[in-house]
Amino acid sequence: MSPITVDPGPGPGQDWDDLVRIWEDTDAPEGCKVEIIEGIATVSPPPSKDHNTTAALLQRRLYTVIPEEWGIYQKLGVSLPGRAGLYIPDLVVLPRAVASGPGNRVPAEAVRLVVEITSPANANHDRIGKAHGYAKAGIELFLLLDPWHTGRPTATLCGEPSDGTYRVLEAVEYGETLTLPKPFGLDLDTGILPVS
Repeated sequence: MSPITVDPGPGPGQDWDDLVRIWEDTDAPEGCKVEIIEGIATVSPPPSKDHNTTAALLQRRLYTVIPEEWGIYQKLGVSLPGRAGLYIPDLVVLPRAVASGPGNRVPAEAVRLVVEITSPANANHDRIGKAHGYAKAGIELFLLLDPWHTGRPTATLCGEPSDGTYRVLEAVEYGETLTLPKPFGLDLDTGILPVS
């Protein structure tokens, strides 16, 4: 599907509220994901079965280590107004109190971990644009599960965001173990993840 272009930042007659309205009013086919990445509205097709299985397997493991008052959400919008962005990560971990109530998006500053799983249609958005946006918003940890990585499927954990850039904390090929630091304290066996 083709992206719909809007101005990347607030201009005369356009501000964050206008971008949110475009996001809310975009009529995409059922199951598709509409996001605004650096001011450009994109519509991605529904994820594959392997993509959904990866999200479910990771979610199951994360629930064993997160505090009781936190939740793990799929298809929850994360607002990044300073980046002219409204992203829908594959998984987002944050306090349940922030995710409760009306609406369908949460502020980036409340997010403790964001997870993106690449698909052929969105791999560059996840690897570059969204990684930069999450880092710029100060999201503490970003986990990129990349079954479409050139060569071999890769899991990359990024952290310590500074000026729109993450430091790679750990990168492993699928089949190896990746460790999410405290407060998660999870050793993730990436060998359980499907390879697309």
